Amino acid sequence: MIEVELTRIVINETIPEQLIILKEKAGVRMLPIVIGILEARAIQMYVDEQSTPRPLTHDLLAGVIKALGARPRRLEIVDLDQGTYYGRLILSHAGRRVECDCRPSDGIALAILEKAPIFLSETVFEKLEEQEEE
Repeated sequence: MIEVELTRIVINETIPEQLIILKEKAGVRMLPIVIGILEARAIQMYVDEQSTPRPLTHDLLAGVIKALGARPRRLEIVDLDQGTYYGRLILSHAGRRVECDCRPSDGIALAILEKAPIFLSETVFEKLEEQEEE
């Protein structure tokens, strides 16, 4: 797994698809991910450390995780299949690792909110490179 960081959020409210860019922390490779407007706005809000009067969905999820005694440890983006990325949210609970399937955009929002690291499988970079060659 390669640690990545969010380097850019591109929001264009005239279209439904938005773009986030993840970059290797110790390298130059980048990963563009197309996400929805709501997820893009939430991620931007968490990056800017803004709050809302009432909790958003990711705030609710973070609160539920904490209320159950768990803690978000990391997000892993583990696969790319037919243009769709697959993620796994890793939690710790009572000394054990708990894995939850998640959309990378939701996982990124939660990771930014909870200051958890984001990791990317080398396989994802390889598949992205294969797509670019086609």
